[in-house]
Amino acid sequence: MSKVWFTVFIAAFFEVLWVIGLKHSYNLWTWVTTAIAIFVSFYLMIMAASRLPVGTVYAVFVGLGTVGTVVADIIFFNEPFQPVTIILILFLLIGVIGLKVVSPSETTVKGDEA
Repeated sequence: MSKVWFTVFIAAFFEVLWVIGLKHSYNLWTWVTTAIAIFVSFYLMIMAASRLPVGTVYAVFVGLGTVGTVVADIIFFNEPFQPVTIILILFLLIGVIGLKVVSPSETTVKGDEA
């Protein structure tokens, strides 16, 4: 896996953190941490989108963020485990993996041909 795709996965991890933070922040420190996670998440996604197809990066970013958020809710916040939710998440993951497989690995940015 290329370094750029790894960046997308890290961005999705930070997306899960800030989504959880939006629901569970209760003081200045937790809100600042949430804001930092938002910044890091979008910064990494934008950096990856400069090298990969934007639509694919966004779809993978959101798909992994959704999966991570649902799994975190089930594991850490005692959300009920529903088999139909897991089945739908698996379909989402199949789509995300499919997009990654069919997209070019990296594109050259104008002025970065060296």
